[in-house]
Amino acid sequence: MAQKLNRIIFTLRDDEDFIPLISLLKACDVVYSGSEAQEVVTNGMVLRNGEVEYRKRAKIRAGETIIFENYEIFVDYAGE
Repeated sequence: MAQKLNRIIFTLRDDEDFIPLISLLKACDVVYSGSEAQEVVTNGMVLRNGEVEYRKRAKIRAGETIIFENYEIFVDYAGE
C-alpha cells in the first residue's frame, strides 16, 4: 500500500529567487539539524522533481517539488 505524503507548501520571500536544498529541509522541519540535512542529501534520500538530488546547496526555485521520506514540499513564490 502506498504511503500518503504529508504536503508542505514553502513560500519564498519576495526578495528570494531560491533557497538552498539543505536550508529548505531545515526550514520545513523535516530534519533535526543541518548536518542531518547534508547527510540525507548526500545519501541520495531526497528527490527533486522526481530525480535524486545529491547537491546539498542546490538552488530550489518556485514551482519545484522536493520529496523526502513521507514529506512532499512544494516551493511557491509570494509574488506581488
